[in-house]
Amino acid sequence: MVPRSGDGRPKYRRIADAIREAIESGEYGPGARLPGENDLMATYDVARMTARQALGVLQNEGIAESRKGAGVFVRSFRPLRRRGVQRLASEGWGAGRSIWSADIEDRPLVVDQLAVSEEPAPERVARVLGIALGAAVCVRRRRYVLEGKPVLLATSYLPASLVAGSLITQDDTGPGGIYARLDELGFKPVHFREEIRSRMPSAEEANSLELSVGTPVMLVCRTAFGSEGRPVEVNEMTLDAGAYVLEYGFDA
Repeated sequence: MVPRSGDGRPKYRRIADAIREAIESGEYGPGARLPGENDLMATYDVARMTARQALGVLQNEGIAESRKGAGVFVRSFRPLRRRGVQRLASEGWGAGRSIWSADIEDRPLVVDQLAVSEEPAPERVARVLGIALGAAVCVRRRRYVLEGKPVLLATSYLPASLVAGSLITQDDTGPGGIYARLDELGFKPVHFREEIRSRMPSAEEANSLELSVGTPVMLVCRTAFGSEGRPVEVNEMTLDAGAYVLEYGFDA
């Protein structure tokens, strides 16, 4: 596992690459403890900062995670493959299935935090929904946990006048979720737009998603449109970048 010198890469990068190769070869399996800073200093004859940077690279890539007082370990969580096209197909939620069924296979997914309220629309949401600033929106906030690991924070905004009295304003929206209920109300989503970007998490996001130091988040903002092009929902999602692979399959 000793990296070659003289190849132009910084020492910390060569060490990180060597450890990554060892992980990929199975030398260190899921959940295994990686060599600590002292081990790397002795093995590679480098300063502590160099060893720390090498381990930091692996943590930033989502390959490893730091456990306070215990060391750095190979991340054992299997990334969730988010199938962006299949999950929103109407034959899924239209048949009463969750849009998550395209992603999770047989893995256990739960919503462990849920809050539903009516609030004034934030400016960014009002602009997308085409409603007056401060107009009432139904807000649904959820935290999704997969195999005991928080992976996603999601907040949906829907015009309150559109969904008043429906199951969308209740905790349990019923089979097929929000989109099936919108269909029943005569506002079936027929088109979706997703905008994706990434950044480092806020302290609150890092705490809610239980992120390792250095793990970024992906932000997905989805807008659902009805048949006449009317926006009917804005969903702002914060994803643990180390827990996801975003997959989009479509014809040329």
